[in-house]
Formats: sequence, C-alpha cells, structure tokens
Amino acid sequence: MTGPSLFEALADALPGLPRGLAVTGRGSLPSAFRTTDLAAASMGAAGLALSLWAAGAGAPAPVTVDRRLASMWFGWTLRPRGWDVPPPWDPLTGDYEARDGWIRLHANVPRHRAAALRVLGTGAERAGVAAAIARWPAEDLEEDVVREGGCAAAMRTVEAWSAHPQGRAVADGPLVRVRPRPAEKDRPGRADPARPLAGIRVLDLTRVLAGPVAGRFLAAFGASVLRVDPPWWDEPGVAPEVTLGKRCCGLDLREADGRAAFGRLLGECDILLHGYRPGALAGLGWDEDARRAVNPDTVDVGLDAYGWTGPWADRRGFDSLVQMSSGVAAAGMAREGAAGPSPLPAQALDHATGYMMAASALLGLARRARDGETLSARHSLARTARLLTAFPETGRPAGHAPETEGDLADGVEHTAWGPARRVRFPVAVEGCEARWDLAAGPLRASPPEWP
Repeated sequence: MTGPSLFEALADALPGLPRGLAVTGRGSLPSAFRTTDLAAASMGAAGLALSLWAAGAGAPAPVTVDRRLASMWFGWTLRPRGWDVPPPWDPLTGDYEARDGWIRLHANVPRHRAAALRVLGTGAERAGVAAAIARWPAEDLEEDVVREGGCAAAMRTVEAWSAHPQGRAVADGPLVRVRPRPAEKDRPGRADPARPLAGIRVLDLTRVLAGPVAGRFLAAFGASVLRVDPPWWDEPGVAPEVTLGKRCCGLDLREADGRAAFGRLLGECDILLHGYRPGALAGLGWDEDARRAVNPDTVDVGLDAYGWTGPWADRRGFDSLVQMSSGVAAAGMAREGAAGPSPLPAQALDHATGYMMAASALLGLARRARDGETLSARHSLARTARLLTAFPETGRPAGHAPETEGDLADGVEHTAWGPARRVRFPVAVEGCEARWDLAAGPLRASPPEWP
C-alpha cells in the first residue's frame, strides 16, 4: 500500500509530536484491519509525547514499543491468581439478527438495558429478546432504542457509513481537534527525569476504557490521577483493569456539594480528561468556559463516541457499537465468511483513542511549559475507526504465539480483589521509569481530594 503508514497518519494529527519511533517484536492480530499496527502506533505516540515533555529544552529520548506486547495491552493485561474478574458484558449485550440485518444492543448500564426492553416490549431473557428483534428492521430499532435513552447500533458496511450523514461528518473532521489557548501562569517543567509526571495532577472524568486507558498511562510515569464517578456508576468487569495507579472518588455533579468539590479539584489540576457526550458537562454547569474560568491553565482533553459534529454528535456509544456503525464488524464478517458480525480482536478503538488522549495531554503540558499556551483536544471513537479502516490488512496474519511467563511483569500486584500479575508494559522511554505506585482498587474508595 502506498502513502503514509498508519503511524505517520496518526502522528500527523498530533501537532509537535516527535518522530523516530522504534518498533520491535513480531506478529499481528488476525483482523480485517491493521489492528496491531494501530496498537503500536498509538502506544508509541503516547511514549513519544512523554519523551518530549521529559526532555524539557533538550532533545527527546528514544522511544521503543513492542508490537506483541502492545497487542496484548489492547486486551486484558491482568492475570488474577486465585480469583476471577467479573464478566465484562451483561447477558443481554450482544449481536442479534433483525429482520433485514444485524444490530447490537449494549445493556451493561442498567438504564440502557431497561430502555431496550421497553422498546422491545419483552422480558429480560435473551431468547425472548432475540425473537422480538427478529421482527424489527435493524435501523428502525436502532433509532427507537436510542430515542428511548438506550444504546444500540445497526451493522453498516464501510461504504454505507461513508455515505451516512454522521459518517460524512466524521470523515470531514480531523483525527484530533486541537485548539490552543493562552495560559495565565508560568508552570514548571518536569522535576524528576526518571518520573517525569511526578507532581502533575490529572482529574479523570472518564469511564469504561478509552479515557481510563489514558489516565492509566499517565499514572505509569508518576502522575497523580484522581478518577471521579457518580454514586450510581459501576463497571465491575473493567475496574480491576483500568484503575491501576489511580485514586478513585465519588461525586454527584447534580448536587451543590458535588459541584463545589469538583470546582476545587479542577482548580488545582493540570490535566482534565472527560468522556461525557457533547453538552453533558454543560448541562451540569461545567461547559468549557466555566471550566476555563476556574482554571485557565488546564490541558482539557475530551472524547465521545460518534464525533463532535453531525447529527449523532450527542449519541451515546461504546467501542463495540461504533465498530458496528462504522463498517468494522461488517468488514470482518465479509473477510472471514462469518455467519454474523465479526468485530476486531480487541476493543481497539477504545485503547487507541485512550493512548492518543494521553499523547494530547502530554503535548499540552509541553506546550504550556514551552510557549505559555495550553490546549483543548477532542477525540472520538468514530474518528479512530475512520483511521483504522483506511488501513486494511492485506495478508492473513496468524496471530501471536501463545502467552508465556516471559510476557508477564515481575512481581505480584495486590489488587483490592486479590493478587495478580500484569503483562509487561510495551513502551520504553529511555531514562524514564514506567511503574504504578497504586494497585488497582474499587471505585469511590478515596476522598475527593488531592494527595
């Protein structure tokens, strides 16, 4: 294939990112698209952005990423010892055959599950749900579930998505929407080259995978990451994976006390990560102008599912739904001759977007220290899907060799659920130590304050 590599296309979207990534390791995940290339490129971009920040006025240090380990980090890195992580999916979440195609329901969130059942007019048994869906046109059901407050996605081809109004809006926008803003205070650079993010405060208003992946990366290099969840939120199948290195607190931003506490935390943070749909934070009284009034120097990095413009900009979504909408699952089905949707071998849109968010945050820190400017950056799962679908897999990769003891990091992580091992970290930034000072723990276990 001629033209830029996947890494070059990704790096071009991150202004100021150093080049010169070294990739080691062999093998590729079996996929209709270059999923392992995406893993190596996005994790490498985060490493290169860290090297820029760590260098200060000097030259960025070399960065290496292992493509085999990067593929593994696009899945589940935790290897429990004597206990099991709860299943990540609700029993009703999954793909169903509709009258004229396929549709996926996402029922992990109780209110989304209830919305789908109200539309279908059936109980919560999967067989009954499947029978009800079989009577519906897929796109009609998608619209009715979304209108009811649920989450669903009809399967479209890449071509159909390219012609769809939302697909066109996504294609017309950049991979990362970056807007510089003047900062008001001089902010110091890194104090400890080996732990270059020590002293950096990250306020994390993200859930499930993409945003939490960004915070996990920043925590690896010393950042103090404080995750904020509302009282009713839970993600038991994901928390042991993504709370590594973080403190987790609870705040209800609908209540005066919660909003006041959030304002105090925001006023003292360096990076804000948020994954609310466009307009959702504004509805809670915290639009970008309000956030900037409290802390004009924050590097503000946000993500959503379907993009920041277009008719679906405010639509709820998750990686598996965007794979259905954007043609990824249909391409896999066609490539494999499968009987139903065939998604990527990992939730790669989430993971790649998360590492790109980390890169944006780090480039923002470097820009703030160097130029006296901060920035806001906006990412979306749909735009990451657009990047990936531009790079189809032309061969037939057999996948990686089976995991061995050598793929695991030394030592045992004593999580809140029990002991575990982790897969070795794929990214090496010369002179910087990657380690997490806190084991994975439950949501809302810490007070809403900085350590």
